[in-house]
Amino acid sequence: MHIDLSGKRAIVTGSTAGIGFAIARELAESGAEVTVTGRTQARVDAAIESIKQAATNARVSGVAADLGTAEGCQALIDARPDTDILVNNVGIFGPQDFFEIDDATWQTFFDVNVMSAVRLSRHYARGMKQRDWGRIQFISSESALNIPSEMVHYGMTKSAMQSLSRGLAKVLSGTHVTVNAILPGPTRSEGVLDMLRQAAEKQGISQEALEARFVQENRPSSIIQRLATPEEVAHMCVYAASEQASATTGAALRVEGGIVDTMA
Repeated sequence: MHIDLSGKRAIVTGSTAGIGFAIARELAESGAEVTVTGRTQARVDAAIESIKQAATNARVSGVAADLGTAEGCQALIDARPDTDILVNNVGIFGPQDFFEIDDATWQTFFDVNVMSAVRLSRHYARGMKQRDWGRIQFISSESALNIPSEMVHYGMTKSAMQSLSRGLAKVLSGTHVTVNAILPGPTRSEGVLDMLRQAAEKQGISQEALEARFVQENRPSSIIQRLATPEEVAHMCVYAASEQASATTGAALRVEGGIVDTMA
């Protein structure tokens, strides 16, 4: 199968590193004109340069904005009024005892992980509907189904993203605009590797040993028995953005290595 996204415009939020960066790079390699977003201009510029090095003919630009705020989302919309592909990837995570999560933290997680996707999808879906073609993706997580006890606030936001995805797919029923949720499992992204590195240092073991232990102790149902790579998640996203995926909508597309112990 050859996926050609030439002539399509894509926005990937939170795409200066990790899964978002991998998605932006692979969309660009498939011919899409890609907008990278991040909170600082320096990180946006670095991501753009890295993508251009990987794909010589890549058409990629960027917008620096804090998408966890209404003002930041509006800044992106003002800079890029329309798009054909929207990947709602921006998100934050971090383990915290449930009894120590204060109201402000709950609100921050909801604003960044959920409201950014609500605001951007609400805007860009209108244009997609008018043109009768578009692709909207919500990067959720297997934590939306297996709510982690150490990150209840994070799991809640990822469940909300799945609800958004399924509901918006129904709103756009009968059009050629598809809406899907992508569910990665633990992935070797910059943030996850940093978290594991700090834990490994505290325990006095290698990061590789901690990665293996993390899967065995925290995700024992994993079939692949390892962390996925950002590129493996990006492959699913590029397919879901393609013309070939025209009948795939309202779905929760799992890239979590079989952690969720159900065939549904």
